[in-house]
Amino acid sequence: MFVLTVDQRASRSDRDRVPDVLDQYASARTVRPFDRTAGDEVQAVFDAADEVAAIAVDLAVTGGWSVGIGIGDVDSPLPAATRAGRGRAFEAAREAVETAKHDRRRIRVVGASDWAPHAQTAAAVLVDILANRSDAGRDAVDLMRTGVTQARAAQSLGITPQAMSARLAAAGWDLQQPAEDLLIRLLAEADAS
Repeated sequence: MFVLTVDQRASRSDRDRVPDVLDQYASARTVRPFDRTAGDEVQAVFDAADEVAAIAVDLAVTGGWSVGIGIGDVDSPLPAATRAGRGRAFEAAREAVETAKHDRRRIRVVGASDWAPHAQTAAAVLVDILANRSDAGRDAVDLMRTGVTQARAAQSLGITPQAMSARLAAAGWDLQQPAEDLLIRLLAEADAS
């Protein structure tokens, strides 16, 4: 099981962004939905590695959140409110989010499995790829992810195919999908062991 604990950064000098997270991920595939745990922190329980990976990375890339993924067992039955849950995954998520506050990428993965540190590395690589992407690179990648050809994407952006190729290379386009797949696989392995 995965517990995702997310803490807003600089919350004392910024507006409360917890309602934004609650709204944005209200339809996420969770075992228990996002719930405000204390002040500027939210937590959710997942059983799907792909869902927790996508949301965790998305939040870390914004730069406004410290993100902790805890992997392990949870006490059953899970209570209706996420914040009332107990178990190793909750403890690991707490450790992960506290450590993430001091990590430049603001994401940490903690679990007892030997696979958890590898998942941490994959998460860090993916956040680096996405966080360092320029606006032009994001636009190029967003177009490519719709399934259009590179030539068509270049035309839509009003640039040459060569410029499009250079933008995609600088954006790490060729690494994003493999890094996403790797993170999901490693989280699933950590959960299964």
